[in-house]
Order: sequence, then structure tokens, then C-alpha cells
Amino acid sequence: MIVLVSLVLFVLGMVLAAVGSRLAGRCATWCFALCGFPMWVVSGTVASLCIALPQLVLAFLASGLSITALAVGAALAGAAADIGLVLACCLIRRDVVVDRGEFWRKCLLLLASCLVLLIFVRDGLLSYTGVGLLMALFVVFVLENIVYQHRFVYQDPEQPPDIITARHSAVPAPAELRDDGTVLFPAMNVINSLKNLGGVLLGGLLLIVGAYALVLASVTFANLTGTIQALWAAGMLSLGFSLPLLAEAFNHPLGSAWKRFAERCRIYPAFAFPMHVLNAAILNITLVLPIASLMYRRRLPVGEQFRSYEVPACILMALVLLLPALLRRRLYRWQGVVCLGIYLVYLAAVLLVPRAGA
Repeated sequence: MIVLVSLVLFVLGMVLAAVGSRLAGRCATWCFALCGFPMWVVSGTVASLCIALPQLVLAFLASGLSITALAVGAALAGAAADIGLVLACCLIRRDVVVDRGEFWRKCLLLLASCLVLLIFVRDGLLSYTGVGLLMALFVVFVLENIVYQHRFVYQDPEQPPDIITARHSAVPAPAELRDDGTVLFPAMNVINSLKNLGGVLLGGLLLIVGAYALVLASVTFANLTGTIQALWAAGMLSLGFSLPLLAEAFNHPLGSAWKRFAERCRIYPAFAFPMHVLNAAILNITLVLPIASLMYRRRLPVGEQFRSYEVPACILMALVLLLPALLRRRLYRWQGVVCLGIYLVYLAAVLLVPRAGA
């Protein structure tokens, strides 16, 4: 009976976390726009941060309950899943359109954050210096986003951005890059302000309840099966959080209801989805881990499982994405195949050869 209850709790938590994060992110974006913030500021800050809300809230709750394996696993396994599963599937489907400069800068940020973890995790604990450096990289991430959005909005129409695509993908016209229904915001009035503020509160409540349900279900499953909690974070949690993103990558094969909800709550243009997936992977390391460390109020334990599997996998996938964009000025389908292969090997290693101290 307890297994069935835990399974229902786990599925319910995933649904609530997905719905709550989308609703809170969309309404928060509207609230900032209604307050008069320029669109390029909103796109560079709120829209980029909201995609990592599920992992952030779960890690915040788990670290507050001293369940650090779930907190760290939600961040690092989530980053690996974002790149090796969601972004890889986008590349395999050849519908990736990104700005070359922004893409390689974000790949370098991902590499830098992984190197910080390799260097500043000593005796299984993330040092305060490492936390500070991750927070500094997060600040660089936000500033780079704002600068890029400003240049994108105010650039000369006769000088289009340096767009790179997967081979044979169509490059959108400049009008398509600038004009999208997702950036249209409601008029400033009391009713719209109250509706969006209520949406932020309701979405945040759903997200918190869903994250708490996921923490309870994951701990229960780990205790019942005798496995370490990191396995559930690396496997079930990361794959569960990736399902809504995979549905969007494959044009919502899960059904029309979720498609309508996701499109209504979209906070970025459709063509920018792959770039936001890469942003989510960076935020999982540079924002989620420092927040978990601050909530834990001590040096955050980063087990051998994460140092041996998640971090090297993220480094390899970042290099696979970075080098062709720098050297050949092109993205290729084989990059997605290689990243997906790395992710599958990593997942098999995590499940079949778990490491101690996770």
C-alpha cells in the first residue's frame, strides 16, 4: 500500500511542479512587464530564471530538510538531463537555431561551473570559495543575458545576428526572430495586475506542494528499496523534470491539453527553446547549488557519485557542443547523437555501478 501511495505522490508531485513552474513563470514575467521593465531586461532575467524553478524549489526544500543528496542530485542530474536528453533530441531533430556568440559563451559558462565543482569540492564538501565562485558565474550569466537581449532588440536591422543552425535547418527571417506572440503583454490595469499576481502566488503554491511531494516520495522509495537517494535524484527526478521539456521538443506528443497550457504559459519565443534548455543546465549548477548550500547553512556535501558521473558527463557534453560551434561555425546532428549516447552511458553507470558517499 505504501508503494502505491508513494507512486501516486510522486506522479502528482511531478504534475504540480510542472504546472506550477509554468504558471508562476508566465505570470511573474507579466508582472515585471506590467511594472514597466523593458522587454530586454525581462527576457534576460525572469524568463531565463523561471525555467529552472522546479529544481530550485526542490533543492531548497531538500537542503532545508538536510536531504542533501536529493538537493545536489536535482541540480547536477537535472543539468545532465537538460543537455544530454532534451537539447540532444533538439539537435537530432535538426530544429536548433541559436546565436553563435551566445551559444559558445554559455557553453564556456557551463564548463567553468563544472571545473569549479571539480576543484573546490574537497573531502566530499563544497567549499565556501566554490559557492562564491558559482554565484559569481551566475552573476556573469545574468549580465551576459541582459547584454545579449539589449543588443538583439536594438541591433541594426541590416546587420542580422550571427545565427548558426543544425545542418539543413531553416534560418528564421529577421521578422520571425523579433515578432512572436509570446512577447505580447496585457495592458496595465488593476484587473490584469491582480490576475497575474494571483497567478504567481497560485503557481508558487503548486510548485512548493509538488516539490515537497517529490521529496517525500523519493525518500520513501529510497528507504523501501535500500538504495541511496542520489539514484532517485539522478534517475527518476531528472527524467521527470525533463518530460515537459521533451514534450515541447517533440511538439507536445503528450496531448493537446498540455500543449495548450504550455503554449499559453510560454515565456520565450519558440525558436529560442534550445537556448533556454542550455540556460537551465547552467542555472542548475550556478544558482541551484549555491541556494542549496545557503539553505543547508553548512558546507554542502557533494558525494562521490556526483563527482564521478554527473560532473564529467556535463563537461564532455559541453565540449561536444562547444567545439564545432567555435571551429566550424555550425551545429550538427551527430552532436545530438553523441550527447544522447553520453547521457545513456552516464545513466547506466549511475544505476548499475552506484558510487558510495552519495
